Amino acid sequence: MMGTPAILSIGEPMAEFCASDLGHLGSVESFKRGWGGDTSNFIVTVARLGGSAGYICRLGGDSFGSSFLDLWAKEGVDASRVIREPNGFTAVYFISLKPEGGHDFTYYRAGASASRYSPLDIEVEYIRAAKALHNSGITLAIGEGPRKASLLAMREAKNHGAITSFDINMRPKLWPTPLARESCEEAFSLSDIVFASTEDMKTLYNIEEPKRAAEKLRELGVGTAVVKHGGEGCLVLNGDDSFTSLGFNVKVIDTTGSGDAFDGAFVLATLENCAPRRVASFANAVGALTATGLGAVAPIPTREQALRLMREQGRD
Repeated sequence: MMGTPAILSIGEPMAEFCASDLGHLGSVESFKRGWGGDTSNFIVTVARLGGSAGYICRLGGDSFGSSFLDLWAKEGVDASRVIREPNGFTAVYFISLKPEGGHDFTYYRAGASASRYSPLDIEVEYIRAAKALHNSGITLAIGEGPRKASLLAMREAKNHGAITSFDINMRPKLWPTPLARESCEEAFSLSDIVFASTEDMKTLYNIEEPKRAAEKLRELGVGTAVVKHGGEGCLVLNGDDSFTSLGFNVKVIDTTGSGDAFDGAFVLATLENCAPRRVASFANAVGALTATGLGAVAPIPTREQALRLMREQGRD
């Protein structure tokens, strides 16, 4: 087996079917098949940008599971600690595109292999050797096993000097808000970087103003709080340093996975010791370009494509 990659993530991969035409799910006749799952999107981004990447999960023994192994192999993501369940299945979701803009998601994930990951599945030495570990609220929400396992992984990574990051990615339909708040706050206590949207913070704490949202995360023990504003950019609060990094002007097709790609770029650039404002600008560029095509994975840019956008719009 190969050694531990620099950056790991843990969670739930999901097969993706993105509508090729506008309209409700029941009326659309063709779909583009892709890959999704927030922490998988994150780690594919890291790899496509040239980072050393590895993924941890349970995966179905079905054809969708096989397609993920093919994807990760193609992108250069280490999947040596992915556990394959011969009789398990891989979660699936469908994206419908609204005529007025935006999109809706329909999920089929209950009982999927990813939800049965447990602390007994964690290979501690693999985690301890990483330089960064990423987790999300969705990983915490899909089951008690993944929740306990991913928090254990964060604790082990942090105790051995890794950068730990967490995206709230709040999904109210997956779990009750009080449990989400309690679990996320445990993750916050283990996180060097927390990514949040204003929607996340409104649901958890009834806070809508970005600066106040970032301050709340800092009060809860987070080192660097990053509040994402979609196409408008992000607000970063780190100690006494607070700044807003503006978004990029691109033609938006589908925003699925853009926030996950942002996270991957942000963690990779942080690990590469880039200046904080360049980290945020690079992440904004990667997130923006991911919104210029259909699906979560296909449009993720290379490093050169992101740097070119930064040069073209005067952010280099």
